[in-house]
Parts: sequence; structure tokens; C-alpha cells
Amino acid sequence: MLTAALLAVPGITALSSAARAADADLAKNGGFESGLDNWSCSASSGTTVKSPVHGGSSALQATPAGNDYAQCAQTVTVKPNSQYSLAGYVRGSYVYLGASGTGTTDVSTWTQSAPDWQRLTTSFTTGASTTKVTIYTHGWYATGAYYADDISLTGPAVDVGTPPTTPTGLAVGTINSSSVALSWSAVTGATSYAIYRDGVKVQTASGTSATVSGLSAATAYSFQVAAVNDAGESAKSTAVTATTSTGSGPSTGLPTHALVGYLHASFANGSGYTRLADVPDSWDVIDLAFGEPTSATSGDIRFNRCPASECANVESDTDFKAAIKAKQAAGKKVLISIGGANGQVQLTTTAARDTFVSSVSNIIDTYGLDGLDIDFEGHSLSLDASDTNFKSPTTPVVVNLIAALKTLKAKYGSKFVLSMAPETFFVQMGYQFYGTGKFGGQDPRCGAYLPVIYALRDDLTLLHVQDYNSGPIMGLDGQYHTMGGADFHIAMTDMLLTGFPVAGDTTNMFPALRPDQIAIGMPASVNAGNGYVAPAEVTKTLDCLTKKVSCGSYTTHGTWPTLRGLMTWSINWDRYSNWEFQKTFDGYFG
Repeated sequence: MLTAALLAVPGITALSSAARAADADLAKNGGFESGLDNWSCSASSGTTVKSPVHGGSSALQATPAGNDYAQCAQTVTVKPNSQYSLAGYVRGSYVYLGASGTGTTDVSTWTQSAPDWQRLTTSFTTGASTTKVTIYTHGWYATGAYYADDISLTGPAVDVGTPPTTPTGLAVGTINSSSVALSWSAVTGATSYAIYRDGVKVQTASGTSATVSGLSAATAYSFQVAAVNDAGESAKSTAVTATTSTGSGPSTGLPTHALVGYLHASFANGSGYTRLADVPDSWDVIDLAFGEPTSATSGDIRFNRCPASECANVESDTDFKAAIKAKQAAGKKVLISIGGANGQVQLTTTAARDTFVSSVSNIIDTYGLDGLDIDFEGHSLSLDASDTNFKSPTTPVVVNLIAALKTLKAKYGSKFVLSMAPETFFVQMGYQFYGTGKFGGQDPRCGAYLPVIYALRDDLTLLHVQDYNSGPIMGLDGQYHTMGGADFHIAMTDMLLTGFPVAGDTTNMFPALRPDQIAIGMPASVNAGNGYVAPAEVTKTLDCLTKKVSCGSYTTHGTWPTLRGLMTWSINWDRYSNWEFQKTFDGYFG
């Protein structure tokens, strides 16, 4: 018996060693050395960085946005009735590591604060019929970026074979202004296909064809496809290119590339008064600043020209109207801009809405103007707590403004020029936050322009967001971008031309606008506003967006040669600075 027992011990030891030897790390690209391959991050929140890293040369960085807490996950093939250990290194506040779909009890572990790399571990046993488990990491609402690296899932390995071969025969089918149809040859053993646009995975398909939508008009894109099975993805196919057709926006007589500027018509400041007749021909759209309400909620808009006591060289009404006609005869557009920093407009009632329509119509008719610019700032637009869907707004000031603008557009017809000049807080900030938010407590003005832009998207001639006087804004790369260089303008404009999930909700996408609808808003000089950039940075911005060169660290989601142009505050400040902004535009577009 003693001999038998002694003989049994080595056998037991051998079996135990064999069991351990069969364990393997089943997490793919757990060190993020291959970017985000094999990982799926919510709301475009994830990216890889070179610093800080725990091991190797890369790590995951993901940033919670709005109601999304930046989960990055991958699905792993496992064995039933088997034990697995999940581990990884994290940095940041409220960082979670977990597994779902285990078939038994899903598990997670987290750290409240990890200023340096901290190892998280947990384990689970799979159910009797469980063959796939999802492992993930995520942060928490409004806690800032977190980092993860060297994630492993250790346990019994499953022979999943090898990845499929690379697809061939990728071809472009039907193209329109917002979508491209693709097809390719079937690959043996593939369970699905991953479609890449400009090197970024944008969707998956179960068959051998797909239509990539949400594209910008008149824009060139590159596409590839990879075959997928449980073993992973094949190499990407040979790329094909396609250029979307020109959009069918309203014909308003603007040149392909336009220069837009605000003219101080109702006030004077340090820049001095500029007569309308003295505005150079380079300016294609002239926004008369400003029409203002008699009170915040009246809807009664008045345009009072600058008095001679304030503007010593102001022209007469007769000369002013004659200058408008002369500009129009030269192919220029002259608009009345409503609002500005001091002109709060809140259409809280239908009566205010109707008064707005009649009073704005009176200004347009009196001066024979081409259209209307909406420059609502401050507290003009704010969302009710119950108003959570930008596609179906319920807040009266938003609903009434939309109705008023649609009425004006219908009254004056297809050649009526409608533009908007919101601040970044009211548009791009909507990528992270919308209104008061899911849990309340957010600024109700955040993203409040989105329902107005969306409702008027087919009637909108120009959107020129004020890329100035702005705080840091998160771009589609999950990074915060700050004023002062080309990077800010590139990231903010890319969001408008690509579209983005509102408040991080990928099921609620703000759609891309056409490039001919977009002008980039910049200060004309250091005196005009915070966020001034030198001419060289303006040129870098245009090079990146129209040619995809000089982009710096930000990778755009397309190339838009038909981007409409530039807007500036203001013509007066540009004259004060020896027409630097105008000369930059003319030098670039000719």
C-alpha cells in the first residue's frame, strides 16, 4: 500500500502540471500593441497612447463622455465548466475590470483611485454550455480618462483554428452623396467581415456586401475589408477609393469657397466703424451685427443702426441701402444677424414666435436683405430637464425657434440664406453632454443648438461654429482639444463633417453635415477674441481638412475639398489688423 501510495504521488503531480500547462492567455492584444485590434470601445471613446504604459509600447486610454462610461471589450472563446482568471493593470479613478456572459456569476473588480499602475484580478467559472465570454474595462461617469494595459484571461485554451484568408475582389457599387455600396468575394471559414473606412473599423457585415452610410457629400474615402472568425481577423484587403456625389443642398448663389464676416452695423468699439460700401469684394457673406429684441422674451427684433454720436463716419440710411444693393449686384449676400453677446432671445411662447417672424421679416424687407443669421448666445437656448432627444425636442424656446425659421424659409423661398453661429458649448460639447443629463446636474444649455441644426439641416446654408472664446472640447479621438492652433479647428470641424453620438449614445447619432454647409469660425485678430491663430495655422487647418495633409496628431475621418470656407469676427477687426484674415483666405483659395 505504501509503495502504491508513493507511486501515486508522482502521477498526481504530473496531472496537475499538465493541467497548468494547458492554460493559456486567451485575451488578444491585451497589451494594446496593435492599437484597438480585437477591442470594441463605446462611443469612439477609446484610443491607444505611448505614455503612460505598464508594459510594451502602448496602453489603452478611454474617456467617459456624458452618459457613456467608456467601456472597451472583447469576446473570447472559452471552454464550458472551466475556471478562468482575469487580470490587468489600470490607472485612473473608478476603473473597472470584469467579465460578462460567464453562464454562472458575472464578475468585476475596480479601484477607486489608482494614480499609478494598479493590478486588478478576479476569477470565474464558466457554465455548462458557455463557449464565449466578454471581458471588459470601463471608467465611470464624468471621471476623466482612465488607462489599462496588459490585460490577460488565463485558463483552458480552446483550439479555434486560424484566422481566415484575406478577402479579394473588393469593389465599389452605387455611390450617392452620403453612402457607398461595397461588395467582395466570400472567404471560406469567415463568420463575418469587418469594414474599414480610412483605416478605421466602421461596421461589420454577415454577408459579402454592405453599404457604408453617414458620409459627407463630395468627399473622397478609402475602404478595406477583413474576414473574421473565432481565431481573429485576416489582414485587410487591398483598398478601394470612392468619392461621394455632390449634395443636393439649396442653391443660394454662393461661390465654391466663401469668406464670411460680421460687420459692426449697430455699434462701435475699438475696431472703429466700417461703412458697408468700404467692405472689400473678398467678403462673400456680410452679416450685419446685430438685430436685438426689445426684451428677452418679446420676440420683437429691432435693427438700430449705429448713431452718429457713436459712429462719427456712419453713412445715411439711403447710402446704407444703396451699398446693400451694390453688394448684391456684385454677387455678395447681406444678412441680418440676430442675437450676439448682448441680444438674448427666448421664444418662450407661440406669440413670441409669431412676433419674431413678423419683426425679422420687416427688417429683411426694409433693407432688401438676402437672409438671416442666428447668433444666439448666453441663455437664449436652454433645454428642459425632460427634453432628452435632439431629434424630437419639446422645450418651447427650441420648438418655437425651429418653427419660426421654417416659416421664414418657406416665406422667402429656396434662395433665402440661413446661417447659424453657435458657440462650441452648444454644439460639439454635445458629444459628451446633452442638457441636464441622465442623472441631472449638467448645464441645460449644453448641446442646445443640436435640435435646431438637425431640424433645419436641409434648409441650412451655412453653419459656422465659433471656434473661439471656448474651453477645451473633446474630439472624436477621445482627446481634449484647446484653442490656439490648427488642431482645435481641425478636431471641431471633423466632428461636424463626420457626425457624432450625442452624450456618448451610439444609438443617437448627430448626422454629418455637407461640407458646403460648413465654414470655420475664427477671430480676425488677437483683439477680436480668445483663440486667435496666425495665418500659418489657418493654412494648416485648411490643408488638413481639404487635402488631408499637415494634420498633426489628429486623424480626420475624411477629406473635404468642397469645405465652404471661413467665417470671422469681424470685418471691422480685420480692417483694424490690415486685412490679415482676408489676405489669408484670398491667398489660399485664390
